[in-house]
Amino acid sequence: MSALLAVSWEWELRGTLIVIIAVGVLCGSLYLILGTNLGARLGFLVALTALAGWMFLMGAMWWTYGKGLLGPDPSWKPVAGKTIIRDPGKLSAVGVLDAPVDVTGTPAGAAGNVTVALQGNGWRKLDSALPSFQQAGAAGTTFMVDSKAFAAGDFAVVAVFEKGGERSPTFFGGRIDFVAFFHKPHYSLVEVAPLVPQRSEPGRAPARSVIDTTRSHEYIYMVRDLGSRRKPAAVICISSLVLFLLLCWLLHRRDRIVKENLAAPALPAKA
Repeated sequence: MSALLAVSWEWELRGTLIVIIAVGVLCGSLYLILGTNLGARLGFLVALTALAGWMFLMGAMWWTYGKGLLGPDPSWKPVAGKTIIRDPGKLSAVGVLDAPVDVTGTPAGAAGNVTVALQGNGWRKLDSALPSFQQAGAAGTTFMVDSKAFAAGDFAVVAVFEKGGERSPTFFGGRIDFVAFFHKPHYSLVEVAPLVPQRSEPGRAPARSVIDTTRSHEYIYMVRDLGSRRKPAAVICISSLVLFLLLCWLLHRRDRIVKENLAAPALPAKA
């Protein structure tokens, strides 16, 4: 009874036992049938070959459709040492802009000058309705809060710029990109504006957020990590294919040896 209670309570032990029983029943039953008809060693070789072939097919399906055992998804990562840019005049120093930009005017005018300079340096301004805008804005918000430069709710994302990320090689104007395995670095720059502190009163709805026009805008510099979503499936697919071909060669080699032995003249029986 204590053993049964331990299995029911410890989910790690229960999961391990489920895997062991499933493998033993599924693979063991097939091996038992093959072993009774082909022999213990040949039946094991045939069962292992079939398992490797099935794993190859399953890995190929996972690799193609991005299902099954998955690796890390693509995400935005901070650029080391250059993530939070609190002074717009430092954008050229960290490599975002090729030349310094005039930020001596009002904060709104400085932000406008930065936008013009970014678009002149190949940066694309995203529409706020695009999912990529929301994803980059959410990642930038997280980095800003984690750096403790602003508290949550003390700033608002006002613009998102991106640069790079082109894939190659592509054909027919990018309509065929199945073999586009090479990517240029994909960067994103999130522009945030500080908000005017609002006084909250019990029982009243919070006031609408208002951008503080007396404080300069700040920027979050990020780079896209493409992740390795299909890497585990690719490893399973390739390794299973290699094992499957090796086992097929072993079966073929065994058949040739058996054929040669059957074709050889019988040895004279000794009295």
